Amino acid sequence: MKIGDKVLVLDDAISGVVSGVKGTTITIETTDGFELDFFEKELIVMDGSLSRRELARMDLPSILSDKEQQKPGKSKRIKPKERVLPAMVVDLHIHQLVPKSKYLSNYDILTIQTDAAKRQLEFAISKRIQRIVFIHGVGEGVLRTELEYLFGRYENVKFYDADYQKYGRGATEVYIFQNGGSQ
Repeated sequence: MKIGDKVLVLDDAISGVVSGVKGTTITIETTDGFELDFFEKELIVMDGSLSRRELARMDLPSILSDKEQQKPGKSKRIKPKERVLPAMVVDLHIHQLVPKSKYLSNYDILTIQTDAAKRQLEFAISKRIQRIVFIHGVGEGVLRTELEYLFGRYENVKFYDADYQKYGRGATEVYIFQNGGSQ
């Protein structure tokens, strides 16, 4: 990978442009202006070069467990205007999360989507971002039900349908209550 490459994070709804390379740690600047560090093996360059054979060989559960065990350091620089940014928007459509989804089962797709939603919610809580819009689509409502269950497990969160004019019926907005501390 090199500076300027467009990349996707393997198991998150995050994409961006490589802004720094230090050994196997890659810094990307997201579309929201955040700079985040990842290990090289957690990123995929968005050039469409992943073949069916490579995708079939990918062991997603092991990659996900590796990520949990070896978290890179927290992001070092965040733009000062973070607090005045509008709601963070996370698109949970599977084609936004992984480069190829043709060979994934419905269960795998739902797992990838809910894991991405949980990670993005935890990220927002840790960065004191108050509002997130999760775009889940209309469909049969399975993902929406899973998200409501997930959000219901947090005491400092309330959720409701997102702005219909902006997002249509397939989106949920989450409001995070910030507890104490300096603001």
